[in-house]
Amino acid sequence: MRNVRKAVIDVGSNSVLLTVAEQFENGWNPLFESSAVTALGEGTKQTGLLAEPNLTRTLEAIQVGFAKARELGAEEIVCAATMAARIATNAASLLERADAQGTPVFILSGEREAELGLKAVLDDPAFAAHERLSIVDVGGHSTEIVVADRAKVWFRRSFPVGTLGLRGESPTDTGAMDGLELMRMASRIDDRLGFCCLPHQGGFCVALGATGTNLVTLREQMTTWQPDRVHGAWLDYEEVSKAAGWLCQMTDTERAALVGLEKGRERSIHLGSLILERGLFALRVLGCGVSVRGWRYGLLAES
Repeated sequence: MRNVRKAVIDVGSNSVLLTVAEQFENGWNPLFESSAVTALGEGTKQTGLLAEPNLTRTLEAIQVGFAKARELGAEEIVCAATMAARIATNAASLLERADAQGTPVFILSGEREAELGLKAVLDDPAFAAHERLSIVDVGGHSTEIVVADRAKVWFRRSFPVGTLGLRGESPTDTGAMDGLELMRMASRIDDRLGFCCLPHQGGFCVALGATGTNLVTLREQMTTWQPDRVHGAWLDYEEVSKAAGWLCQMTDTERAALVGLEKGRERSIHLGSLILERGLFALRVLGCGVSVRGWRYGLLAES
């Protein structure tokens, strides 16, 4: 008899992520994963709206995700949207149109997103040796930071700072920043994080989300997605800081040509790197391990 299969779709501010997993005695093992950059939340912070082209792309990606999950025999498909949908005044359009095409979506709260991200890391054998963990999860419109022991959460907050939101504050269309603008952008991030993340108390830090994974694939110049090589890889603080510096100086076109960068991430990877660097600085940790597993795995583990 085949084991139970389940799918979780993460409709983020910048991408739609699909995980199809099968349940075994030792937990949920992934069978298939995919990522589609749809930029659902691009411009949302400035306009308060999900722009129609981005909304259409996202709905198409959701439909593809549901179809793939059904093809692989998933008995249950859970699809949730995060920060872009939380702040958009027309989020009801996303939910109504998703329901109409037979791919229902619900909106995940920031608190719940952080809780599930923590669970995904705590349940991960790659980080089982560490009693205290901190998590930095950089998204399109929010960044979640958590500090926890295995028995107690000491700090958990969703901050209103993300790659797409910062992109809307960029003074140029090319995406490149000079040194002065880079310092200003870093200062904005610091102001929003507030340096209230239990500095020097973070234990082992883990980066969730596309920023950490893309920094590893760029470093290794991966031309194909190799999750086993990326998961658990280490990025030290200096490496992240240097990456933020040189990526921010590039244009979108120059970043798009980099070997190892996921298609569509050229408009956000530089800002994600800067947010991650400032998050690590706020925690005062020396670097971070990288996880390819987001809150999707936390939701699977609750089944």
